[in-house]
Amino acid sequence: MKKPTWSFSAIKLFEQCPRKYYHLKIKKDFKDEQNDAALYGEQFHEAAEFYVSEKAELPKQFGFAKKALDKLKALPGKKYCEYEMGLTEDLEACAIDDPKVWWRGIADLSIIDGTKAKVLDYKAGKSAKYADTDQLELMALATFKHFPQVQEVDAALFFVIAKAFIRREYKRDEAPGLWAKWLKRYGRILTAIDTGVWNPKTSGLCKKYCVVLSCPHNGRNM
Repeated sequence: MKKPTWSFSAIKLFEQCPRKYYHLKIKKDFKDEQNDAALYGEQFHEAAEFYVSEKAELPKQFGFAKKALDKLKALPGKKYCEYEMGLTEDLEACAIDDPKVWWRGIADLSIIDGTKAKVLDYKAGKSAKYADTDQLELMALATFKHFPQVQEVDAALFFVIAKAFIRREYKRDEAPGLWAKWLKRYGRILTAIDTGVWNPKTSGLCKKYCVVLSCPHNGRNM
């Protein structure tokens, strides 16, 4: 079987439940459902993209984020909204739709200022208490590949409702060690493909919320 392309969300899905990953990403006989929170997040992403790129005014419903977005607009450097980044298996930069693409990611906002970059991901969650910053590592690693002049990345999760910035800093010389960790995590997916073993991982969400109705731990098919 061809090695699957991956992203941060794909890794998280597999680690959440290998069985769910198999049905959504490999067999593709079920599709994830979009809830109200996800729809709200999409709407904010589009509004922020148009506002920061000065293509449109910020809708009134997102006025609470205007001050923070204005600060981002005022920062020095070239701004890239919803910047798509692909990588080949050799960790070379490529387009997200390149036939050789192996990893895909989209930075909600990248600001490139010489050897320094800021990379942000907008989050619509109401709390930043359990923020997962792993995503920022991948965005930084891809930024180093797509912008060879960048030596430092200041990455952040911007929780627009909670008005919180969760920041992490990365330097180019840290990249080899970070990649080793991600390749190990990706390798677990390859092992599942080779062995054909996709064990379910149960949680309190299985019965009411999982879309994989064929799983014995799912209670929605009763």
